[in-house]
Amino acid sequence: MNKRVLRRIGLYALKGLVLFIAVSIAAFTLMKLSPIDPVQAYIGADASISPEQRAKIAERWGVGEAPVIQYLKWFSAIARGDFGTSILFRQPVLSVIGERAIASLALMGASWICSGLLGFILGVLAGAYHGKWPDKAIKAYCLTLSSTPTFWLALLLMIVFAVQLRILPLGLSIPMGKLESEVSLGERIRHLILPALTLSLTGVSSIAMHTRQKLAEVLESDYVLYAIARGEKKWTVIRRHGLRNIALPALTLQFTSFAELFGGSVLAEQVFAYPGLGRTAVRAGIQSDMPLLLGITLFSALFVFSGNCIADILYRVLNPQIRRLGNG
Repeated sequence: MNKRVLRRIGLYALKGLVLFIAVSIAAFTLMKLSPIDPVQAYIGADASISPEQRAKIAERWGVGEAPVIQYLKWFSAIARGDFGTSILFRQPVLSVIGERAIASLALMGASWICSGLLGFILGVLAGAYHGKWPDKAIKAYCLTLSSTPTFWLALLLMIVFAVQLRILPLGLSIPMGKLESEVSLGERIRHLILPALTLSLTGVSSIAMHTRQKLAEVLESDYVLYAIARGEKKWTVIRRHGLRNIALPALTLQFTSFAELFGGSVLAEQVFAYPGLGRTAVRAGIQSDMPLLLGITLFSALFVFSGNCIADILYRVLNPQIRRLGNG
């Protein structure tokens, strides 16, 4: 394998490791500063636990040790693949994250593709008719969406499509009363539509406005004005010169939107009772399930980091100028 490729892979791995350690320190510090008592969270409302048993649990977990020692023990366990056991689900944290991540990735993947395509098309239309009524209408639509809270939009869609029209289910990822093995692919998709539509609509505005601005700049450039002066039609110019110049920034912006996508999924999953990582994180926070909450925090950090890495790689692969600068 090329040495430059190996060096680039090593650099990404080093950045990922530094980010992982930084996020783990920040998350652990916040957990220690919170008023949550991990022993009490583990015991819950069980009144049969005596003070001696409680003291033994605290001693076994090292609650009385210095925070630095506690962090080092926790991080060394994570390095061995042991993220602890979820108090809420009574299962290993990695198993819980693995089960919920499948549902969340399906939701975020569908909404990511829809918002990217719809936002790009709207951005091209707005840029092509810059200053005219289609541009003003799309701009107003995007500004309205960008200022609309995700949970409010989710409730609105639920009222319209699930309560009034009754063409889509209210929530959950599968029909109530059915086993996981009995659910068909069509039923899963029906339950996915409303949460994915919510996330897609909220993610359209940024990509549409960015594409609009880039295309307007391209259409005002000298070489495009020269092409139009030679008699080429506007949509021919856009197809030959505009799309090539705006596609790469739009693709990069879409990959760097993983953080907003994950944040929006937390609200959408909560409204639609969709059993993904976002809803699980909220339950873990409310019920003081610290091992699970810390595990989801680290997973989300790696998820966002992977999106930024993909965007950086695509930029280098598709843009020869950036590739030459990086190699130099």
